[in-house]
Amino acid sequence: MERIYIGMGSNLAAPDRQLRKAVEALAQLPGTTLTGVSAFYQSDSLLPGQPRYTNAVAALDSSLAPLDLLDALQAIENDQGRERLERWGPRTLDLDILLFGDRLIDEPRLKVPHYQMHLRAFVLYPLAELAPASLKLPNGQTLSEQLDACPFVGLERLPIA
Repeated sequence: MERIYIGMGSNLAAPDRQLRKAVEALAQLPGTTLTGVSAFYQSDSLLPGQPRYTNAVAALDSSLAPLDLLDALQAIENDQGRERLERWGPRTLDLDILLFGDRLIDEPRLKVPHYQMHLRAFVLYPLAELAPASLKLPNGQTLSEQLDACPFVGLERLPIA
């Protein structure tokens, strides 16, 4: 079993509901235990003209291999109506493997840690709710150091529904 952190995001079709449904699906993955879910956060899209995103992070303990987990996450996205019409376009659901234990993964279909997560407050702050501040990331920095370099700007922590 390895500790895995999954970034979740949605900006279409009732994003809060999309994330709650994704959490239920993650809890059903074989060989996997859902160990925690952060609060939900809203932020502006990185691209202009798109609806605001709702984001969260889920923590899993799983025996799935990285590409098997990726396939399972993409199946959940597809089940929830994800259409890949444009790169970085609006989406019903986006599930990204942020960290997979302490592994560095560089496969054509999967790069872990997730690229640019260290620049994204909507990833780091929810992650910090689940992971210890002393968590050493593959780049050698701690989560706490990355938070210090990424201000809580443009985020709104949503009340628990």
